[in-house]
Amino acid sequence: MSEESLGDKAKEVASEAADKAKEVASDAADAAKEAASDIKEEWNKMTNSGDNKKMLAGLLAIFLGAFGVHKFILGYQKEGIIMLVITIVGIVLSCIGIGVFVVWGVGLIGLIEGIMYLTKSDEEFYNTYQAGSKPWF
Repeated sequence: MSEESLGDKAKEVASEAADKAKEVASDAADAAKEAASDIKEEWNKMTNSGDNKKMLAGLLAIFLGAFGVHKFILGYQKEGIIMLVITIVGIVLSCIGIGVFVVWGVGLIGLIEGIMYLTKSDEEFYNTYQAGSKPWF
């Protein structure tokens, strides 16, 4: 074989390999788009369900209830700010003693609300706190 025919053969093989690589890359891009779409759809289902807000709000109310984090999760900004401010004032006043009781009181409210959130059925929780917009207890 001559050098020219070897060069032509190499060009032909390289062209076929490039075409095959383009085809594989196109298939991989389509598969990635489909997977991303599936992940986005599942994420939207998970984050928009009442059960996730119920569980998240309940656990945050139990563990961080004094700071009102659970109120922010449920969309009650005013009530969350009220709890946060009372807790901060209580922490500041704890140097004279009475603030400890204020913080305990607000924490107790969070604990009670967390237990209430977690003991309600998903439908009852959604109707009461998300659709019904009941901010306290």
